[in-house]
Amino acid sequence: MTDISVAEIPLAGDDETLLPPIAALARNPLLDGPILRTLLRLAAPNVFALSAGTCVVIAETSYIGRLGTESLAAMALVFPFVILTMTMSGGAMGGGVSSAIARALGAGDVARASTLAAHALLIGICFGVAFTFGMLMFGPKLLALLGGRGNVLSQAIGYTQIFFGAAVVVWVMNTLSAILRGTGNMKLPSAIILNSAVCQIMLGGILGLGLGPVPQFGMRGAATGSVTAYTIGGTIMAWYLFSGRGRVNPLVRGFRIQRSMFFDILKVGLIACFSPLQSVLTITIFTHMLANFGNEILAGYGVGARLEFMLTSIAFAVGIASVPMIGMAIGAGRVARARRIAWIAGCVSFASVGVVATVIAIFPDLWVNIFTSDPGVRAASQRYLATAAPMYAFIGLSISMYFSSQGAAKVLGPVLAQTARLVFVGCGGWLLIAHEATSDHFFWLAAASMVVLGVLSALSVILTRWGSEGGPVPEVRPALS
Repeated sequence: MTDISVAEIPLAGDDETLLPPIAALARNPLLDGPILRTLLRLAAPNVFALSAGTCVVIAETSYIGRLGTESLAAMALVFPFVILTMTMSGGAMGGGVSSAIARALGAGDVARASTLAAHALLIGICFGVAFTFGMLMFGPKLLALLGGRGNVLSQAIGYTQIFFGAAVVVWVMNTLSAILRGTGNMKLPSAIILNSAVCQIMLGGILGLGLGPVPQFGMRGAATGSVTAYTIGGTIMAWYLFSGRGRVNPLVRGFRIQRSMFFDILKVGLIACFSPLQSVLTITIFTHMLANFGNEILAGYGVGARLEFMLTSIAFAVGIASVPMIGMAIGAGRVARARRIAWIAGCVSFASVGVVATVIAIFPDLWVNIFTSDPGVRAASQRYLATAAPMYAFIGLSISMYFSSQGAAKVLGPVLAQTARLVFVGCGGWLLIAHEATSDHFFWLAAASMVVLGVLSALSVILTRWGSEGGPVPEVRPALS
């Protein structure tokens, strides 16, 4: 099952430097199809899959809300670390994997792409083990530093022990998904993620709230449902790839570690990992500041933050689709096309996220009613959404620029934009605390930081040299399949 051919095709008639004609090669829609139509076609399965992931977040927050305000506050403490795991494995290192494989296929080297896939799985396993060790050892202290106390802290630790005890499962599943997406196959990983989301909602709800003979396990039950769903999805993707049905088959027999393969992935993925790390650190600092205002403000912010997660999944879908398109264009030496893809993806992300977020900002009850009836939590959520939600468009733009830069293997600029946001929130929060500001002032700080991130991410793409702009055209080798 493959969506499109990944064979190289150099064509004349574009504004890039012309490549030597290779008549034997098949036409590749990622390199020569209309940009917007191809981008939307690749993004569509991702939108459905990530929307399903959003439904999981909504469902999880909804049934955790039924457990009480303390459970909602506990989830707000854990949520940044869960998001760090998912975005680092799927978006950051996953983007590095997709970029490396796409560039290899764009240059017509399928054997290299298969070797890269095997190295990517080894990277995923190592990072998963590191996350398990780190969170089981230091997670409770981190949660306490964020402001967790009493039963709130106890519930947050329970969720952490289950979810991060199986962090390898999450990393391997997202690595397998990145390998498939690097070949241009968006449908299969999206379908599997969709199925996993359905399982996660059912299992998390049953184990979290209890049903019939199944007792109520609370936060631990919700985490167990997530881990079980990820295990099922990862097993299916592993079977598909290792059975030889994919364009790329990870080379396991006779596997030999090659530093150049690690470098090709890590030069993008490792640097990219600092972006979600800084993003989560920003959220963590902000959460710690809001914890001083009490559980109602903290829970209200958590409800609003989930809308950000839901809407930016649209930008993730578009961004993930742009990675193989830009990576293959860079691999083929067609840099001008790669830049056009980046800006079209950025405009789509900015507009789609901004429109929906603005509607929710005007009518916040459309979102808040899903999660809670507590008057204090509702009031905090409504104030946060009215202030920050319209600025989610800039988060969407920054995500798109981040993925586009991954495809071009030039991701440092968007990472530094995240650094600027972190400093902005840290310094701004310190000033607000010094002047005994209200929670509303912190909500305005969050909104302003989103604008800073989006603008600087876009500027970084404008100012960064991509590929062989103005340089020699790389040699193109025909595909082996």
